[in-house]
Amino acid sequence: MKTALITGITGQDGSYLAELLLHEGYEVHGLIRRASTFNTRRIDHIYRDPHGNGGKVKLYLHYGDVTAGDTLLDVLYNVKPDEVYHLAAQSHVRVSFDMPEYTGDVTGLGTTRILEAIRKAGMKSRFYQASSSELYGDSKPPQNENTPFRPRSPYAAAKLYAYWMANNYREGYGMFSVNGILFNHESPRRGETFVTRKITQALANIMAGNQKYLYLGNLESRRDWGYAPEYIEMMHLMLQQDKPEDYVVGTGEAHKISEFLDEAFGYVDMDWHDYVRIDPRYYRPTEVDFLEADMSKAKEQLGWEPKIKFHELVRIMVDADMELVGLEAPGDGRKIIQEKFSGWHRWEDQVVSMGR
Repeated sequence: MKTALITGITGQDGSYLAELLLHEGYEVHGLIRRASTFNTRRIDHIYRDPHGNGGKVKLYLHYGDVTAGDTLLDVLYNVKPDEVYHLAAQSHVRVSFDMPEYTGDVTGLGTTRILEAIRKAGMKSRFYQASSSELYGDSKPPQNENTPFRPRSPYAAAKLYAYWMANNYREGYGMFSVNGILFNHESPRRGETFVTRKITQALANIMAGNQKYLYLGNLESRRDWGYAPEYIEMMHLMLQQDKPEDYVVGTGEAHKISEFLDEAFGYVDMDWHDYVRIDPRYYRPTEVDFLEADMSKAKEQLGWEPKIKFHELVRIMVDADMELVGLEAPGDGRKIIQEKFSGWHRWEDQVVSMGR
């Protein structure tokens, strides 16, 4: 049985990764921050209390923080993971402009603390670093592994530091350390402040009579949006290779935020122009206009291609948010998951993990 440690296990990516690894027979350990309130709803449906399950538990949670290196070292010593998936970060780009120092500490230095803890512990753990397409900034699309990085936010700058630290530990200490340069990946578990989920949640609330308007910023930015569970499979695949390498992960399609609105509201025969209002507070000081993945390397070397593209992604998210507020959804999203996924990923877990 392999053992994996996931930082950021309570986030969108961490929760899906935990599901996948449990399905693959792993013993899974997650790092969570101590708080007075619970923030585990995305994994509550897979967590089992060891006191009531006869010891048949494969998911364990540990208190720790990527800003405290000593806690990381303690967890690593106790868990002795075969694989470490570092997903924890201050991950909101707009917020990083308001909290640049904190973002640098968590998103940038946090990676160094984990890498150094693995090195000091003398472990052979394989390490996955969650890199981001925001690294490319205003570099000309499509972007691949050889495209110059031009970060345009404190978040992207912190991720760039983490990217190069992962490379340095690979080259300097022989560590199996890889960067997954993931383009935007969404799902019903996406945080409510991210634009895609903000749109689908607002749409459902408007339909339910709980909300009147949706306030957004720049609608002209183009992003390559994919489905998060597929990107999670790629994370795992990267750590199963003989040689550590970095990979771009995306769909190869880019769409404006206004197109996402077209697709989401059009799915339920509504016109978003009647409900969307622009609020300048949501503009970034420096914008990233156009991100589109060239994932040729992943396709050629690993045989990976996404099954779900933009049109289907929007339907999955709208259906889930409609069900969350008690509305009857059109049902295309449920059908897409049932047809294109089997085994570890089920539609039934979507709304449950969103808090219904």
